[in-house]
Amino acid sequence: MTTLLFSHAACQAHDMGPGHPERPDRTRAIEKALANERFASLSRREAAMGAADAILRVHPRDYYERLAKAAPTAGMIQLDADTRMNPGTWEASLRAVGAATAAVDAVMLGAADNAFVATRPPGHHAERATAMGFCFFNNVAIAARHAKAVHGAERVAIVDFDVHHGNGTQDIFYADKSVLFCSSHEMPLYPGSGARGERGEHDQIVNAPLRAGDDGAIFREMYETAILPRLAAFAPDLVLVSAGFDAHHRDPLANVNLVEDDFAWVTGRLMDVAARSAKSRIVSLLEGGYDLQGLAGSVAAHVGVLMGMA
Repeated sequence: MTTLLFSHAACQAHDMGPGHPERPDRTRAIEKALANERFASLSRREAAMGAADAILRVHPRDYYERLAKAAPTAGMIQLDADTRMNPGTWEASLRAVGAATAAVDAVMLGAADNAFVATRPPGHHAERATAMGFCFFNNVAIAARHAKAVHGAERVAIVDFDVHHGNGTQDIFYADKSVLFCSSHEMPLYPGSGARGERGEHDQIVNAPLRAGDDGAIFREMYETAILPRLAAFAPDLVLVSAGFDAHHRDPLANVNLVEDDFAWVTGRLMDVAARSAKSRIVSLLEGGYDLQGLAGSVAAHVGVLMGMA
């Protein structure tokens, strides 16, 4: 498999302050893990700045302009209880968008089988006109709309295994029958959405809640019974992954007990889906994961499977 890794040093300049879990050390830990010699064949790309047009397919212009105007040149501003901007946030956010769209371009044009986007800030909590939950622009939603607008993708599947529900992604695609959104997540937990009854206007939303204490066996059963059959029936042209690794048992922000092998397993099963209908095209985008050891090991397992090493 040909796998591309997208990242940029600017993503480490986004800093929401001492003690904040969504911190620059997250991408540093990933870089260190993927510097191991077993990843020597991984193709690496720097993320370009994302285009306004790509963002505006998802977010209203007034929201985009409001964020741009709010971005500080010094100090820090608070958008909600846990979402802040510093002088590095705006560029980091645009680099995350640019990486997402470039990764889609690469897999849709056949330059790579799949890609992993190791940028921050994450995106899946960002709603159409609301920054929240550490997120400013919804990167995976922007990737999906880019695939449809630029490459003619007819059916895009988004699978979100972050331990927190991707409320922003669900909000954006709730009435869009061309996008299947599937999420496994702990409930009750922030942001409070993601019940099984939230199914979208065309029954194209699949929520598979987990409970505190659930382990890999329950996680795998949930995918086998609730998510993978829906993905197979949908037959997507492209599989996008909101790859949050905070369901790891070490993570401080949740209570699900996954290990690295569980992330490897779900990656392999999503690759099976992509191989059947999407010419193996997968783009995976980093979301959460706040214990550095758990994050690094889980990303290494995820990328290793994408590269065909497991």
